[in-house]
Amino acid sequence: MMDKLSMQTKNLADENYKKLTELFPNIVTETVDEEGNVIRAIDKDKLEMELATKVVEGNEERYQFTWPDKKKSVIASNAPTTNTLRPSREDSVNFDQTENLYIEGDNLEVLKVLKETYNGKVKMIYIDPPYNTGSDFVYEDDFAEDMNEYMDRSGQFDEEGNRLFVNTESNGRFHTDWLNMIYPRLKMARNLLSEDGVIFISIDDNEQANLKKICDEVFGERNFIANFIWQKNFAPKNDNKYISISTESIYLIAKNKAKFKRGLLPREEKHNKGYQNYDNDPRGDWTSGSILATTFSESGVFEIVSPTGKVNLPAKGRCWRFSKNKIDELIKDNRIWFGEDGENVPRIKRFLNEMPDGVVPQNLLLYKEVGSNQDGNRELKDIFNTQLFDFPKNTKLLKRLLTISNVKEGIVMDFFSGSATTAHAVMQLNAEDSGNRKYIMVQIPEETEENSEAYKAGYKNICEIGKERIRRAAKKIKEDFKDKEGIENLDTGFRVLKLDTSNMRDVYYNPADIELNVLENQIDNVKDDRDEYDLLFQVMLDFGIELSSAIEEVQVASGKYLSVADGFLCASFDYDIDTDLVKAMAKSKASYAIFKDSSFKRDSDRINLEQIFNELSPNTEIKVI
Repeated sequence: MMDKLSMQTKNLADENYKKLTELFPNIVTETVDEEGNVIRAIDKDKLEMELATKVVEGNEERYQFTWPDKKKSVIASNAPTTNTLRPSREDSVNFDQTENLYIEGDNLEVLKVLKETYNGKVKMIYIDPPYNTGSDFVYEDDFAEDMNEYMDRSGQFDEEGNRLFVNTESNGRFHTDWLNMIYPRLKMARNLLSEDGVIFISIDDNEQANLKKICDEVFGERNFIANFIWQKNFAPKNDNKYISISTESIYLIAKNKAKFKRGLLPREEKHNKGYQNYDNDPRGDWTSGSILATTFSESGVFEIVSPTGKVNLPAKGRCWRFSKNKIDELIKDNRIWFGEDGENVPRIKRFLNEMPDGVVPQNLLLYKEVGSNQDGNRELKDIFNTQLFDFPKNTKLLKRLLTISNVKEGIVMDFFSGSATTAHAVMQLNAEDSGNRKYIMVQIPEETEENSEAYKAGYKNICEIGKERIRRAAKKIKEDFKDKEGIENLDTGFRVLKLDTSNMRDVYYNPADIELNVLENQIDNVKDDRDEYDLLFQVMLDFGIELSSAIEEVQVASGKYLSVADGFLCASFDYDIDTDLVKAMAKSKASYAIFKDSSFKRDSDRINLEQIFNELSPNTEIKVI
């Protein structure tokens, strides 16, 4: 029996309801809604008993963070989507081999589309969302149309193309609009992170307090790791009315803090200063540290006698950090230093060759170490020979965050990609340390303004800038590292995908709403402008197959079929599928075989196909769209 694919994402609210009722089946009940319809419900009293915890409801006082429309924002994050991603081979670089993705579209819808496929697979996310500074931003909770339709419908441009919406403080929804934008996106982002994964979020002072509260709610307060302070400017701005702002925050939050292992920064010569071998110890250079404890304990007060016979006691109110037995062991192992003349206060020796391979990162990010806004501008100008983008982050900063995230292989995501600094940094760091990081960039195709340098240079939207930056940066990286062994294997390509409405006609999802005469005239349930690769990528999403997976066109005498992920799935979306093609697909022993409903003109064609698979590959599941 052929099953039909759903070709849409799951409703997360339904999934959450299912998980809860599996844990506590006795809490399931029914009630009547405002229109008199019988609907599912949860018995609050029974849930409260099961958890042995008070369930707060209504106007009862509690600690919470809320804002107008928060409920709608939660619903938006859970709602399913029928949207899909369509491949664009002509915009891509090395489409058939690359494992990197560049996705054009509103990031909330894209994150929903990616959820099943990349759930728990992303090692690091970095985002630099639009700051709530009185400027405008184009993100909305519904993006099922092209950019012009979207802008026109949302009232953000007048008839002459001038932008109308500016999120000023007098708006009345100054914080609400921004919070409604960021909240569902962070909810979706958490789903994509691996258990040891982390997210970095750049933010300025206007919303950093609110962002912290949202992150505490979405990720759990216990999973907050650090607030990095980045020195983005090194010179004061004398035209500032109050204070010249030189820093901004970068939050680091883990999916599961207990499983995150932070990376160490490379040791530099400055970190080794102070290490010498004062006593010709065969273990090499060392430095000394205090053996006094930070908290007092009576058991830590005892005499330590130096080789010269001098008796050492901790100062009044202080104690040694080690026990007497441990101190005796350290002295015996020549790990306690009493000074060249043996008369100094005892200190412990720390050997350079026993130090970690790197340095523990600090939350202070100085521009001398990680670059500034000016460096980001300079990098982009060097690539394009003009300034196309205002204040992009620089690659040095992103490489520092990548190092801290401790990801040397795996998926790195940026769903506010902008000028694609994150993709540039991933390629650069892979070239430097032979890493195998892959990236997923997501960017809404916001149009550039006609008087901008970007528009004058021929870039009509931000995505065009990002893709071209990756192309040019890749070329330069290959040139800079041309003498490095294995550099030819560096993945500098990217597969472009574009968010669009479903490939399927409405009849596919709502057959009950279609009149009989329409069904009789309906030859195909696939839209006219969609090809086999459009269908294949929507099927890959439905099956949770990574969108960077290899795709092979397998030729047979009567045509071809598509083989995905080393033969895991095979598909043919032709109208007339003959027996030879079906046999070839069956012999591939794929786990799944996919066909179009309209490929079968008669019921006998379906029966014949099922018989062939039952004979040649009985374990293959056959699906239709």
